[in-house]
Amino acid sequence: MARAGLTTERLVQAGAELADEVGFDEVTVSALARRFDVKVASLYSHLKNSQDLKTGIALLALEELADRAADALAGRAGKDALIAFANVYRDYAREHPGRYTAARLRLDPETAAASAGVRHARMMRAILRGYDLTEPDQTHAVRLLGSVFHGYVSLEASGGFSHSAPDSQESWSWTLDALDALLRSRPTSS
Repeated sequence: MARAGLTTERLVQAGAELADEVGFDEVTVSALARRFDVKVASLYSHLKNSQDLKTGIALLALEELADRAADALAGRAGKDALIAFANVYRDYAREHPGRYTAARLRLDPETAAASAGVRHARMMRAILRGYDLTEPDQTHAVRLLGSVFHGYVSLEASGGFSHSAPDSQESWSWTLDALDALLRSRPTSS
């Protein structure tokens, strides 16, 4: 019989908290069982395995990110929307490093299609409509922005900018200004 109070949702939430503390790669069903002071077997009525737990954490992180992004984008357009969207990702990665890593987990196509990742893509494309980009330029821009945001956040999280001037916030602002200028000046594909 499952221990009272344990649910899949509670376990995924605790797994997300554990990921932020010890790193997403260290999250296992065994580590979660230790956190709840239960035997591993008692969690298997709620989780199939560690991959199921990691998928749950990834889905939670994508949902949290999408909710934050939607709130940040409300009433914004153009550069303001681009900056708000970018800042959501950077702030989330700083506050929840394990969850941010989880959000990058490769999901199977069916799970991905039902996830909040679809909301992220729609929001990104909505931002890009303010730049009058058509296909395939819009897809190129989505890939560019995702690469720059994730790359910057990853380098910053690993301490890549901590020992030099100017500070990373100044470079972040400069990067976002440069992206906005690039997107505004990009000639459309023929």
